[in-house]
Amino acid sequence: MVAGWVAAAAGLAVAGYAADSTNKPVAVPDDYSESYTNWVDLSVGGLLIDGNPNAPKQRHYIHQGAFGGIEDLHYESKVGKKDSLNLDVRALFDNQDYKLRLEYVRPEVGFVRAGYKAYRTWYDGSGGYYAGDQANVRMVHLYDESLHLDRGEAWIEGGLTLKDWPQIRLKYSTLFREGEKDSTSMGVTRPYGAGPSRAIVPSFLGIDEHRNIFEAEIKHKLGKTDFGLGLNYESARQNNSQNSRQYPNQLNDRHVTSRDQVWTDVLNVYGFTETRYSPKVFFSSGYSFSTLDTDIAGTRTYGASYDSAYVPALANGLGYFNLAGGSESKEFTGTFSLMYTPRESWTIVPSVRLYRVGTDSQSTYMQTGNGAPTLVNSTSSRDNLDVTEQLEIRYTGFTNWVVYARAELLEGQGNYQENGGNGILPRVDQNTDDSRLQQKYTLGLNWYPVRRVNMDFQYYHVNRDNKYTHLLDNTPNTPLSGNRYPAYLKDQNLDTDGGNVRLTLRPLNNVTLVSRYDLQYSTIHTTPDAAAGLSEAESARMISHVFAQNITWVPVSRLYLQGGFNYVISKTESEAGNYTAAVLNARNNYYTLTTTAGFVVDNKTDLQASYFYYRANDYTPDNSFGAAMSYGAGAKEQAVTCMVSRKLRPNMRLSLKYGFYSYRDEASGGWNNYDAHLIYSTLQYRF
Repeated sequence: MVAGWVAAAAGLAVAGYAADSTNKPVAVPDDYSESYTNWVDLSVGGLLIDGNPNAPKQRHYIHQGAFGGIEDLHYESKVGKKDSLNLDVRALFDNQDYKLRLEYVRPEVGFVRAGYKAYRTWYDGSGGYYAGDQANVRMVHLYDESLHLDRGEAWIEGGLTLKDWPQIRLKYSTLFREGEKDSTSMGVTRPYGAGPSRAIVPSFLGIDEHRNIFEAEIKHKLGKTDFGLGLNYESARQNNSQNSRQYPNQLNDRHVTSRDQVWTDVLNVYGFTETRYSPKVFFSSGYSFSTLDTDIAGTRTYGASYDSAYVPALANGLGYFNLAGGSESKEFTGTFSLMYTPRESWTIVPSVRLYRVGTDSQSTYMQTGNGAPTLVNSTSSRDNLDVTEQLEIRYTGFTNWVVYARAELLEGQGNYQENGGNGILPRVDQNTDDSRLQQKYTLGLNWYPVRRVNMDFQYYHVNRDNKYTHLLDNTPNTPLSGNRYPAYLKDQNLDTDGGNVRLTLRPLNNVTLVSRYDLQYSTIHTTPDAAAGLSEAESARMISHVFAQNITWVPVSRLYLQGGFNYVISKTESEAGNYTAAVLNARNNYYTLTTTAGFVVDNKTDLQASYFYYRANDYTPDNSFGAAMSYGAGAKEQAVTCMVSRKLRPNMRLSLKYGFYSYRDEASGGWNNYDAHLIYSTLQYRF
């Protein structure tokens, strides 16, 4: 995340599209980098925002206003004849970005490392937008929508690397995540004071999480076999909350707080081997066992403020208090792989993976509603076993061709039991056996007909069939429960066909063209039981096309030009959309355009400029008066960045960067629109 805003500031990329907007590094004279092993980069910058102040901070991970400090400091020194001491520091003030790493290494003996890092991410806490044309509530604002999370980690690590002895590594880490961020589970309101409710009221998550992790690992080589054993232990606690408002400033206005407290202990033990039996045979294996113990507590309360105590009230919905419970889970994983090369042009790799997990859970709580609290208890258990077999074959015997094929078969079965509910809620008694069969086949070709042309082709087919046998289903079909989901499902089948083609052309020594096309087509067929009153149907169809074109041109040795274009066509159709306006077919079409130019003015000065454009036009505001909300993305984003870099001395370089970012968002009614200007300068000194 932190790297994302640095790249944006440097004009190398727009965060979130780094894969297509990464620029070619400018040339740096040899005498600038090869003579020095230590350096310090001092940076200062500022972000000026016109419009929504929170959207650009979340998009580019940059604090509004001025910031600066040590962007990167690296120092290494010899201690005695062989030992080395390394130090890395980062401290960007007002951007809340800090890092410290210290390492001491004695070759062929061992090492000690320690470090600390902390950084902040920003979030836009605004809610949803109602696109109705009445001059009433369209967007609800309840609090300061500038939210942020602070994340950090402190760690210490040591290892022994004695020659001909087992290598040992120990590490302890403590991590935290604290603050507030936006939530997609929004509260409801009636935009016109009457009529249907709309989920557009902003809500936020309160985050308080801490983890402690201990790691130990030993590696050694005996004969032809490398082996390793490891142990990881993690303890964690979280005290998070979901905070929302229902019908704010209306008759039934109330604050709702769902507090989740979780304590977990995880123990993982693993081992692996790698054996080279001969130049033609290589075998590897791995095994892992994990156990997870979890304790839970929490409340869901309604009141005049967040975290209110429970008070019986007719206007309150279903809540709870005195939640207690937990779960215990055990997980086993084993993998075995053999690589066999009978001839120079053939490679055959069969492998097997075994995975089993069993979980037992229980909970009790006091259910609240319009009457007196009612005790509710529940238990559940889940047991799964999956076996995955895979065979991969690669052949290189054809001149300028590489052909490979892969087949994967997953067979699994399991059982799920659930028992619970009381009082206000209907009881649930369910016992279901399930099985799954998944097949995936892949065929690929790499072709290099001439030096300036190569083509890659890949096709795959995936079929997954999930079957359910309901041994017990006493879930009542009453107005309170509404349906028998998921007990009415008997079979669900998923089919996916996909492929991609990539063509690289070099028509001239200074021109490179890369073209790519991806296609994915998926269907889901669902079969319910007779009691559900539904027939077998194609419940969803998903189609995606991706076109990409990139070009690099170096007309003269001092100048290079790059351009890229990506176009995505994606659509999901549901059978339910034929029966109700509350379910819409989803579209996710968009395209991006990137251009970059770099120019070496002389042996001291470099120039670089880039432009980025993104457009999605899938917003459906006309549906706001129907049974469903408006869906789809409707946005336009542009970014222009430029940079000049000047070598002041053989060991000193100054760079100045400017970026302009513009964003227009239809889905928020323009509330998230912004224009932002970034000015950033770095002075690098090597020594």
